[in-house]
Amino acid sequence: MSSVVLASQSQSSLPTQDVHVKVSPELKWDETHRYTFPTIQNALDHAPEPVHGGRLYIEIAPGTYRERIYVSQLRPRTTLLGMGSDPSKVVITSDENPHTAGSTFFTETAEVLAPDFQADNVTFENFAGPTGPALAISVTADRAIFKHCRFLGFQDTLFANYGRQYYVDSYISGAVDFIFGNATAVFDRSEIHLTRAGYVTAQSRVSDNQTTGFVILRSRITTDDLQGRTFSLGRPWRDHARVVVIHTYLPDNVDPKGWSDWGRDPRNVFYGEGDNSGPGAGISNRFLWIHQLKQTDMAGYEPERFLAGDDHWNPSAEADKLP
Repeated sequence: MSSVVLASQSQSSLPTQDVHVKVSPELKWDETHRYTFPTIQNALDHAPEPVHGGRLYIEIAPGTYRERIYVSQLRPRTTLLGMGSDPSKVVITSDENPHTAGSTFFTETAEVLAPDFQADNVTFENFAGPTGPALAISVTADRAIFKHCRFLGFQDTLFANYGRQYYVDSYISGAVDFIFGNATAVFDRSEIHLTRAGYVTAQSRVSDNQTTGFVILRSRITTDDLQGRTFSLGRPWRDHARVVVIHTYLPDNVDPKGWSDWGRDPRNVFYGEGDNSGPGAGISNRFLWIHQLKQTDMAGYEPERFLAGDDHWNPSAEADKLP
């Protein structure tokens, strides 16, 4: 028994070994070369495995990658690094839509299932347009970080489905329910942009016992010209939806009521606002069931607290390690 313990201790003390691979559309597939790939999915499928808890870094050259990618649970600790000067230089794009795919949940350009996934300086796009729900990305992964990323779509752009997720210094655009799902997610220092009048969020918490919800924090909500129409900060996809918007700029064309109950019992829904700015931040015409948060309440929605979990994850510290 003691020899097994010693072996285990010896393994755990070994240094982590990261793996760095490169992706470029100018490369050709060569199965004998394990560190350069022509597509992102090639790299995900064939890159060497890091050892002792190391991380796989996929360094993506500038270009438009017309592919759909799948980050399996068998690829934990994967980081996509866009090597362009800004996220618009590395674009992962497709135009799958529910008419061709058969379901909303088969339309995603990128599907992420791997825990501890990271992406930096990358654009995820679904350019199907107003053809119904068409996802740029689906994230069903715990401890996911997206930094300096863009998410472009129309309806259901970003499916924050499950796990703790941190989006920082990013850009998300769409028109209808374009941030949706039941993850525990914080959108920090980001721009959330509506291309038409619609709904920003459709959160789907099913019980007050769930710790899930969306926090829009220190961000800006912007719009195209909505031609005199207004938009809503959210509507509840499920009965106990939870969304909080704090320290965020709101434009003048937000609906004065702020939110929609979408036919749900508003006593079960938790929509909160606090310390927002801009011409749309006034609360005098908000629904009475919207929670107006105090400073002490808002502190609990900082990413270090809202996303901490039992393992005391600090997403801000992890994001700071990215370029």
